[in-house]
Parts: sequence; C-alpha cells; structure tokens
Amino acid sequence: MEVDTLTEKVLFTSESVTEGHPDKVADQISDAVLDDMLREDPTSRVAVETLVTKGLVVVAGEVTTRAYADVRQIIRQTIMEIGYTRAKYGFDGETCGVITSIDEQSPDIAGGIDISLETREPGVFTPSSKDSIGAGDQGMMFGYACSDTPELMPLPISLAHGLTRRLSIARNERELLWLRPDGKSQVTVEYRDGRPVRVDAVVVSAQHRPEIELAALRQEIIEHVIKKVIPAEMLDAKTRMFVNPTGRFTVGGPMADTGLTGRKVEVDSYGGMSRHGGGCFSGKDPTKVDRSGAYAARHAAKNIVAAGLAGRCELQVSYAIGVARPVSLSINTFGTGIVPDHELLNLVRRFFDLRPAAIIERFDLRRPIYRQIATFGHFGRPDLDLPWERTDLATGLRQAAGVKGPIPG
Repeated sequence: MEVDTLTEKVLFTSESVTEGHPDKVADQISDAVLDDMLREDPTSRVAVETLVTKGLVVVAGEVTTRAYADVRQIIRQTIMEIGYTRAKYGFDGETCGVITSIDEQSPDIAGGIDISLETREPGVFTPSSKDSIGAGDQGMMFGYACSDTPELMPLPISLAHGLTRRLSIARNERELLWLRPDGKSQVTVEYRDGRPVRVDAVVVSAQHRPEIELAALRQEIIEHVIKKVIPAEMLDAKTRMFVNPTGRFTVGGPMADTGLTGRKVEVDSYGGMSRHGGGCFSGKDPTKVDRSGAYAARHAAKNIVAAGLAGRCELQVSYAIGVARPVSLSINTFGTGIVPDHELLNLVRRFFDLRPAAIIERFDLRRPIYRQIATFGHFGRPDLDLPWERTDLATGLRQAAGVKGPIPG
C-alpha cells in the first residue's frame, strides 16, 4: 500500500481483465478441457496448460481419464464463444492453428495421490476415509476475507471485476457496438483507518473497432461502464479516470500479446490484498490443492469474517505431495479479531476439514464448474452459487467462540 504521511491516507490498487485478454483466453481453454473430461469421468486427473499467440494455440499437459475429449474442438469452440469469430480480429477459432501434447500422468505421482501416505503407512497414522486421497502437489495456499463489501472481498478487486464484467455485458448485449473482446481495468481505492472511503483512480482499456473516435469512446466508457459500476458516493472531483490512455486499442487478444494459463493469479484471487501461494487454479482437477486448498482456505476465512469474529482474516494452509493432512496451518486477523488468533486457529481445525478428499466431497468439486470461474475471479461471485462462498458455518463459529449476540449485518 502507498501511504501519504501528510494526510495518512492509504492507497491500494487491483486490476481485472476481460474474457478476451490473452491470458484469460488461455485460462478458459484449460478449464474447458478440464470440464469436458470431468463431465464424462468425474475422477479424471487433469493438469493442462495453454499458450495462445497470433494464429496459434498450444495445449500441453498430463491427464489420466476414462473420458474421450475432442480437445481440438473444445479449443475452437471456446475461442469462438469468447468472441474471436473473425479472421480480421487477427485470431479466430476457425482458422487458428492448434497443437496438442497431452500425455498420461506420471505413475509415481498418481500412486501417491491414489493412496495417501496416511493409508500407505497405517502404523504411523490412523487413517480414515477422508485420508484416502493425498495432496496432488506440495505448496501453500492462502484464503482471505474482509468486510469491505457484502461478498467479503477487498473493494479494489471487486470494483475492478465489476468494470470488466460490465465491458463484457456491453459487448455481448450489443450496448456498445464498437467493443471487441480484449480489455482491462484497474481501480485505486483510498483507505482511512482501514476502511475504504473513496475511489482515487480508475483505468479502463477497451479493445475497439477502428472507426470509433477516441473522444466518443472515452465518454461512452465513462457513462456506460465506469459510472454504472463505481458507486457515485465513492467518486469525487479528485477521482482520476483514464480511458484507453495509450489512445487507439484496435489490435488486441492473442494477436497483440501471448497468453499463458495461470499468469493472472492475483486477478483470480484477491487483487494483491492478500498473499498468494503462487500456484494457479485453471486447468487443474480438484486433487490439485493449488485449487481445492485455496477454495477451502477462502471458505474458512470468509466464515470467520461473516461470523463477526474479525474484520480481516488471512488463512494459510500448506501440503506435502501424497499426504492428505495439511503440513501447517496459520491465521492472521491483522489486529481485527475479537478473540485471539490462536483461538480462531483452533476453531478452524475443529470446523474445517482441510484434507483433499474432505474438501472435494464438501464442495462437490468433481463437477464441470470451472470454465465459468476462469474469468472475473474465483471468489466473491454473487452471480454464481459457489459452495466455497457460502457462510454456512458462521453461526456455529460465533457460538463456539463464546461470542454472544446475533451475527453483525
């Protein structure tokens, strides 16, 4: 965060991108392949990566599945649905080249996931049915929640996603006929005493048809996108608005920039407000704790904040490959907790089973639900009924913490 020592204001910025951004094209293709395999074989093990560039898509990875997936057709259909339907855009689903290199998952890795360490060494552990699946890799995941917004997400990333979603709606519903699929947003929020008070700056870059005049484009973006998303009370005379600050933006998507799966991890999560373990979500089945562990950590953090036990909560969980039970668990409420952090950590251990098999069962993760969350964030999605976004344990947590009275708000 940037701190102004004269006024004691704190500025924080987050960004989002539209479904036509090249990195997001790659994420959606990876998750479309995953969804197709899960649809036919829910036990599919999938780890696929996508690269998109001018006129070319490359999909590579490791898969173990009984499903048949026409990967080339999935790729082309996904690109067309995103909006790259004409060769004049420089990239389209019908004419782009497609290269695939998908092999079977390593038997060494598969064995450690299929039979966890707890199950393989029962003399060391007392295994249960939830110990059946080992973590698909080592790593650390973070879950975060705060009281900035009703969905308990940081306001900068919430507003940034709102802007890119609004760009997408305006294009797909033909409100702004000159819009094309690529676009980005960035929002800077001013905080005082830990609370958001105003929007300091807004940046929107939208790909467009060549014939639109820049002045008209900027005015329409301000009226039809920015002012429809940013609450009026958060805007003032000092709010800076930058619309297509480089000028023309007619060449976009994979024609303008190479895209890769997993290159927008902060867009997918908390906009940089919370730490990130580094592993991306897209293209990975739920045995990969980069995905399922992050969802479970968000669920725990969100329920703690929803229970009124903290204004901000960041939870870290870490795993060892092939081991079901987390290696470590830590929590930080940044001084906002009404009970000590170590007590909250005990509540997390009591209420949230963070073993992969338990997470998969609780959230029903072996379903084809992933392409829809490859854009506009995996968390804080009031438009979708995502199980890790439910605050179903908030009341129980508050009662177990010994805090009287109803849940705030």
